Amino acid sequence: MTDIEHPETFHGLPVFTLPVPAEDGPDPAALPETGSVAWRLDCAWEGPAFPGLWQHFLDMVDPADVRALLIGPWWPEEYSSFAPVAELVASDADRFPALHALFLADVVGEECEVSWLEMSDITSLIEAFPRLEELVVRGGGDAVPEEEKLQLRPVRHLALKSLRFESGGLPGHVVRAVAASELPALERLELWFGATWYGGDATVEDMRPVLSGNAFPRLRHLGLQNSEIQDEIAAAAASAPVVAQLESLSLAMGTLGDTGALALLDGQPLTHLTSLDLHHHYLTDPVMSRIREMCAREGVHVDLDAADYWDPEDDEPRYVAVSE
Repeated sequence: MTDIEHPETFHGLPVFTLPVPAEDGPDPAALPETGSVAWRLDCAWEGPAFPGLWQHFLDMVDPADVRALLIGPWWPEEYSSFAPVAELVASDADRFPALHALFLADVVGEECEVSWLEMSDITSLIEAFPRLEELVVRGGGDAVPEEEKLQLRPVRHLALKSLRFESGGLPGHVVRAVAASELPALERLELWFGATWYGGDATVEDMRPVLSGNAFPRLRHLGLQNSEIQDEIAAAAASAPVVAQLESLSLAMGTLGDTGALALLDGQPLTHLTSLDLHHHYLTDPVMSRIREMCAREGVHVDLDAADYWDPEDDEPRYVAVSE
């Protein structure tokens, strides 16, 4: 998983991984204060199955004070579906009145490739936490059976401010469900589209409600990234009404080339942005120079780190940062 690591902080809190149960058990006094950390649950390869770890978590901390929760690997041995995990966590949602942040599938490549994660329909889980302000979902791809792929239905959620999907192959129906959701508080949206080989079949048309600016009136950061159609996305963003309301824009991690970058330069002004993220790109030096000059002139911070292992002199295909 290129560009994917375990976060050290989440929702402004340091991440603390709950020790797995031992025969003598961890000393509750040795654990951090419940509301002072983001709790990460990880079954590990020698730990208990998730139901046992979940009960252990409920026994060791006061769930009423938990502010942020990360679900790491939920299998002790063989990969398994996320569906029972989602059902179990949702069933105890009323015990977590202070939970404002949730990270589904904090898993890195050494544990499971992103496209191999056996996800599920996460709609009920989102609906179970009406006070949720931040949601990160990792996973999505074609390397799993149909019933274990990531699913989402349009939702109405009044508190959610930040939503990020990290995927090596984000299905178009998930993008359409996001665009059709009622999220009046949403300020940050980030979508990693991935590769068609791994099920990333979203199109620019799937994003039209977002690009129109009508879907999420409070949106201030938009990330449409890690895409094989990054040039098309950039061209759409060049005239998209939503850009005028943004403070930051990311078209990073994908196959952005001169065509898309020139469309951005020739499109609507970007001078109101505080930052423009184009890292992992395939731009020539002259186009990069034009972007740097524009950003330097207007005080826009820009990230123009190029894609690794790509030589414009070679006839090699472009690749996204995160796929398998």
